[in-house]
Amino acid sequence: MFVKRLKDCKRELKNLHCDAIGYEILSLKDEIVSFYLYDIEAPAANILKQEALACGGDFALPKDAILYTKKSYNGILMITKSQAKALVKKLQIQPFGLKRLALAIKDHFQELEYPFSIMGVINVTPDSFYENSRQNLQGAQKRILEMIEEGVDIIDIGGASTRPGSAWVSAEEEKKRIKPILEFIVSENLIGKIKFSIDTYTPEIARLCLENGFCMVNDITGFTNPKMLESVTGYECECVIMHMQGNPKEMQDNPQYENLFLEIDSFFMRQIEKLHKNGNTHIILDVGIGFGKTLNHNCELIKHLKHFLHFGYPLLVGASRKSMIDKIIPSNVNERLAGTLAIHLESLNNGANIIRCHDTKEHIQALKVWQELH
Repeated sequence: MFVKRLKDCKRELKNLHCDAIGYEILSLKDEIVSFYLYDIEAPAANILKQEALACGGDFALPKDAILYTKKSYNGILMITKSQAKALVKKLQIQPFGLKRLALAIKDHFQELEYPFSIMGVINVTPDSFYENSRQNLQGAQKRILEMIEEGVDIIDIGGASTRPGSAWVSAEEEKKRIKPILEFIVSENLIGKIKFSIDTYTPEIARLCLENGFCMVNDITGFTNPKMLESVTGYECECVIMHMQGNPKEMQDNPQYENLFLEIDSFFMRQIEKLHKNGNTHIILDVGIGFGKTLNHNCELIKHLKHFLHFGYPLLVGASRKSMIDKIIPSNVNERLAGTLAIHLESLNNGANIIRCHDTKEHIQALKVWQELH
């Protein structure tokens, strides 16, 4: 007899050739998932505690919750997928807002299957934070062809730096930088060979690129500008909603949140609704690593990235060579590839689907190895 500890129970259950129904039941019992619940009314908290225990899970509460000494409590719910299914049914017939909680739990357990993608960055700017990513026309043309050859999935082209401390760039200047690249892409018939994304907050630039075959708009302002919504009207393009606190010039001046996840969650909810009303349903979410966040904020978002899967959309992470690496271990921007790979692989572990990066060849290799291990 020999005992082997498993990391991936689901894969081994499948390989064991269990009965199909038995496999489905067993696979739901694999992982315990934890949720931090805020401001649950005292009666609801005690009902939830009992119902969670009845399903085989638990809801951890402060000791005084049973005495109803406060109006509401925070707590941690710990359940497997199988237990969650049973708990949701029970909560749907309960008062005190527990029906709404049941829907939220159900959303967090929805199955998502989106492909993993590498998004390569091309900056036709003179001032991007990573000097090696700055490209003139010839350099950008060469890099586009290299990325296609490497097997990159998406190429994200930007004509305005959004590094911390940068100012907004005029539409005229951005167009001057982007238009020659656009003409090259069209003249070389590259649109059909790879997905092109425009990294812009300028409506005129977004519309110009969509008119020429781009299929994604990556907006650091998260489509908060009504004119950006107008620019994607009528297009079946993918819209990247990124969260940013403040603006690039001031965003890293002591960013603060009362509740980081609640504030970003609320922002995504508002912007998703606006895009839906605008007729755009192909959405990607980006928590905005380094955009109005401290090191602790960035780390918390990466650790708990799966939280945002409840929206049902792919998640994009872009931490390529960013200063959070320097805050963990002092290093200049040219020395941050290893740190970048560590962050991005952990992001994949935690629910990311799209990785935006400068070093595409290294990321493609890392992704293939990661997929083989999973």
